Amino acid sequence: MTDSTLPSRPSAAVAGPVITRSEATWLGERLFDAGPAGRTHRIDASAKQAPGPVETLLNALATCSAVDIIDIIAKRKTPVERMSVHIAAERRPEAPRRVRHVDIEYRIDGAGIEREHAERAIQLSYERYCSVAASLAPDVVAETRLTLNGVAGQPARQKAWAPDL
Repeated sequence: MTDSTLPSRPSAAVAGPVITRSEATWLGERLFDAGPAGRTHRIDASAKQAPGPVETLLNALATCSAVDIIDIIAKRKTPVERMSVHIAAERRPEAPRRVRHVDIEYRIDGAGIEREHAERAIQLSYERYCSVAASLAPDVVAETRLTLNGVAGQPARQKAWAPDL
């Protein structure tokens, strides 16, 4: 059978894990170029010239969840016109200085977007879709807040997806 005559399978039927690859190349001192070949970005473990590793993790969480939220809201025919994500993390004071708590504010603007739907999109991102949130340790607390069209909402604690063990 050629590729064009192979029966198509639904994505849910795909067997085996999805493999994602990247690499980090040391540039000296505490600087690295990281990412897949041809799409690298600078990471500075001293956080002087570029985001550090933990800032990169926070950026990954912010952008991973944001794209889910944008897609979910768009399905309601009320597309996001502008969005920014502000994220801060509390870390342990001693090594390992891991993240214990993140506060994330999603500032979303768009005509016709209902607060209830945008908050549900945030919840769905954490519970079902955001692979970065699901990769965090289960004891990391994530509190989100939605500011919709300039009106701030109440903080909400999110529960990230976790496997049934």
